[in-house]
Amino acid sequence: MSAHDLWFSDSLGNRLLRRLLTPASWLYAAGWQAYLGLYRTGVRRSKEPHHPVLCIGNLTVGGSGKSPLTLHVYDLMRSMGREVVVSGSGYGSPAAQGAQMAPNGPLKASEWGDEAAMLRWFRPEMRLVIGRNRVLAADLVHREFPDSVLLLDDGFQHLPLKKHLSILIDEPTPPNSHCLPAGPYREPRGNRRRADLVLPSEFQIVWEFMGPFEAVTLEPVPKEAAAIQLLTAIARPERFVESLNALGFEVAQKSFLPDHDPLDAGNLLESVDPNVPLVVTAKDWIKLKDRADIGSFRIWVAWNEASIQPAHEFDQILHAALAKTP
Repeated sequence: MSAHDLWFSDSLGNRLLRRLLTPASWLYAAGWQAYLGLYRTGVRRSKEPHHPVLCIGNLTVGGSGKSPLTLHVYDLMRSMGREVVVSGSGYGSPAAQGAQMAPNGPLKASEWGDEAAMLRWFRPEMRLVIGRNRVLAADLVHREFPDSVLLLDDGFQHLPLKKHLSILIDEPTPPNSHCLPAGPYREPRGNRRRADLVLPSEFQIVWEFMGPFEAVTLEPVPKEAAAIQLLTAIARPERFVESLNALGFEVAQKSFLPDHDPLDAGNLLESVDPNVPLVVTAKDWIKLKDRADIGSFRIWVAWNEASIQPAHEFDQILHAALAKTP
């Protein structure tokens, strides 16, 4: 049973298990509020080694669309003439320890994390600082790129670093608003008031499903109905399936692995038919492309792009945040 099934399945067994885990969720929430209280009362203080710091965050475990939104905000700030450095955690990679500037050029997901490798694939010029220690990351950026904007892909829960604008993604009516372990929330949902802007609200995220495209050439594939295979390691794979079904594709076979799975198992592709296109997300492809056996398969890749509307009003919020002096 996956965590997603536990949190959202309506089966009797999962409902009972959620009920049994609810007291543990209350303890988790109380612990988080106590931790937050240390900062609210001044016992601990957030550090400010760099200015400005913008954060694209959420309250739940995975699958909210932070990375596409990070790309959108990155592009907007670049269009304003600002230098931008993106901070990622490097989840599941050796680079997650501490913080370090990523080298130029393509990044290996196994070394820098799948999200960092994907962001660099989409934006080859992007400067990236990788590691869970966001205070150290901000200090590195301030020393090497003092005039830049530091943009955090995730990090809303990282209280030791002061943020100057926090944008939070959170569903208006979540099907399960419990904290871990009975639900997906990393901190109590009421803490969304800590954010400067919660999406959706008066602002909406507009999603556009891009693809599928041939993985190597990124040439668009025909949109007529066709049988496909699906392999993905993302937090909410059912949304990916729904997007493909909406385009008329018939999913003949699908394999869902845990979010951030390295996709390096030797038998991973044993059941894949080389004569049927295999559709993956951009985050999956960035890991699959390094496999020695991937050339035997026809790979199609798809991803979501995000924008925030109304655009003019959101641009004004960004301008105001960037204009503030330390």
